[in-house]
Amino acid sequence: MGMARSLWNFRGFVRASVARELRLRYAGSVLGALWQIVSPLAMIVIYTVVFSQLMRARLPGSDDPRAYAIFVCCGLLAWTMFAEILTRSQMMFIDNANLLKKASFPRSCIPTIVVASALANFAVVYGVFLVLLALFGHWPGWPVLGAWVPILLFALLAFGIGVFLGIVHVFFRDVAQVLGIVLQVWFWITPIVYPIEQLPRAFQAWIAVNPVTPIVVALQTTFVRHAWPHWSTLAWPAALATALLLASLAAFRRQSPWIVDEL
Repeated sequence: MGMARSLWNFRGFVRASVARELRLRYAGSVLGALWQIVSPLAMIVIYTVVFSQLMRARLPGSDDPRAYAIFVCCGLLAWTMFAEILTRSQMMFIDNANLLKKASFPRSCIPTIVVASALANFAVVYGVFLVLLALFGHWPGWPVLGAWVPILLFALLAFGIGVFLGIVHVFFRDVAQVLGIVLQVWFWITPIVYPIEQLPRAFQAWIAVNPVTPIVVALQTTFVRHAWPHWSTLAWPAALATALLLASLAAFRRQSPWIVDEL
């Protein structure tokens, strides 16, 4: 409760910090904030052309040439948010060493700003994706309202892991190199560019253990099949995200004095 109260009292600072990060991200560029729309739009177009047109990839049971592009994009966009939170979290305490040393500053604001900034950026990308779905006649209907659940789970899972990474990186500076390798492997054992049904049954069982798998599958169910996610499949990542979040925040409270001393 104390951490939540501190965040609420400093909500203006968190909001201003997120806005400043979004402004600085494209500061000095000609298009400025428009890059938040141009970048995801270019990525969506590239994946659509490469997979749907050049590679002639098709989803099993679907003759729609755009179905595979939607399948890839809905998982890839969410994964990009997940990877951004983890990548930025590993450096968040080192980058904000001056703020951490201020006694009056609630240290829980730092990971909150990282996650909120990634979610704000994702909201823009997600908005572009939804507009394109509507323009091309692939609007998923009411199930789109349920997409926020797996997206929120993705963010919470990244939050819990990210705080641990930030703590460890203060004391062991090899985290960045290890994380890069882990993210590459993790991406390919997540059914983002391939349907899990196309794998041999033995591999399907292992891929299903991956906590990110049911989250991505839930998004694919919404945007490709225009159906509500199977909520029971999200119980495993929800339980893990909750446990990691509580454990990481507890570790952060215990290690905060040592983190400040190390910095």
